[in-house]
Amino acid sequence: LVSNWTRGNKTLLQMALQSWMFSRLERWGATSWMEAMHSKVQDILAEDDKEQRSNLWTEAKSNFAQYETVAATSILEMALWKEKLKSGW
Repeated sequence: LVSNWTRGNKTLLQMALQSWMFSRLERWGATSWMEAMHSKVQDILAEDDKEQRSNLWTEAKSNFAQYETVAATSILEMALWKEKLKSGW
C-alpha cells in the first residue's frame, strides 16, 4: 500500500492503521505514544514522494515495535510483581 500509492490505498491504509495500531496503543493507555504515532501516520499520508513515504513507514513500524516491546515488558513485570505479592513475599 505504501509503495503503490492511490487515493483508495491511502484511505485503506488510514483505516487499517486506525484499527490495528491506534486501537492497540489506546488499550495500553499509551496516549503519548498514540499521539506520536498519529503524527507519524499523518506525515505518511501527506507525503507524495514514494521513497520518503517508504522511509516514514519504516520508521513508524520500528517505533511501534519498540512501543510493543516496552508495553510487553511492563505487563510482564506487573504480572510478576502481582504473583510475588500473592505469595506473601
